[in-house]
Amino acid sequence: MQQRTSIVLAVVAVLAVGAAWQFGIRATPSSETGDVAGTLVFPGLAAKLGTVARVDIQGKGAVLGIVQAKGKWGLADRAGFPVQQDKLRELLTGLTELRITEARTADPAQYGRLGVEDPTASGTSNLLRLLDSAGKPIAELIVGHRRVRTQGNVPETIFVRRPGEAQSWMAEGRLPVDSDPALWFERDIANIAGARVAKATVTRGDITLEFARDGEKFVLVAPAEHPRTDDYRVEEVSRALETLTLTDVRPERQGQKLGSAVHVLTDGTVITTELFKADKDIWITLTASGETDTARELAARTRGWSYQVGAWKEKSFTPTLDDLKPAEPEKPDAAPSTE
Repeated sequence: MQQRTSIVLAVVAVLAVGAAWQFGIRATPSSETGDVAGTLVFPGLAAKLGTVARVDIQGKGAVLGIVQAKGKWGLADRAGFPVQQDKLRELLTGLTELRITEARTADPAQYGRLGVEDPTASGTSNLLRLLDSAGKPIAELIVGHRRVRTQGNVPETIFVRRPGEAQSWMAEGRLPVDSDPALWFERDIANIAGARVAKATVTRGDITLEFARDGEKFVLVAPAEHPRTDDYRVEEVSRALETLTLTDVRPERQGQKLGSAVHVLTDGTVITTELFKADKDIWITLTASGETDTARELAARTRGWSYQVGAWKEKSFTPTLDDLKPAEPEKPDAAPSTE
């Protein structure tokens, strides 16, 4: 009986060790750094944030750089186009507050399970680096998989590892680390309600279409002789600037010009939108003029930028007469032959 008990205990011990390695668990603090549960990952970092000049996030084989430009933080490879300032603030604050909860694996073969391997094009980890004005690292951290708790008032945890150290950790805190620039853009371009548009002129090639208000209704007025139009499709021209958002942005124009649209608002603001096509993508530039707050704000924010927008916006900004026609009714299926 005693021999059987010893065998069972031995098996349990082997299984426990195997599980510990499989899930990357280590119960002891790192002998390399002396870190223990409850300590900050980067003690004293909060006092150094004022010296940060650049934030790099390396992941999926690319590096996203965020730098200070004209008093705001922006994307380095987009000529400083503004990022979401609140998101960056959350990232930096989260890094200063990140606390170790327990040690995990120090075996490089197990890093992939936690997402703390050195960043590669095919991996899931991200390397976060804060740099000073001389390019010297202030803080560096490999950020792995997150654990978001569904219970209320329970903080998130995340797996991390400092570059050059074998030990990985589970840490408590939130770090919105994303290497995809599309997740950092200030996405809103303009939001001009269709009801504020008094008239519009669309030019595409040699064709010019003119629209105006007829009471509360937006209608096509030129050419005077034109096919019957669909009210909703015509109204879409007035709503082209409504909830207008970007999917990408560049400091230079992209593709070949398709045409332009000039919207005149009821307060006298004039907004000229030029459309370009690059492969299948639609890009626009905006120019606002007039002695109004809308014109000044829009001009200051959009001057010098080309925005990629949804492809469906082509028919809102530069429709053809065919685009404005009512949809053809669906033809019924042919009756089955009785022969």
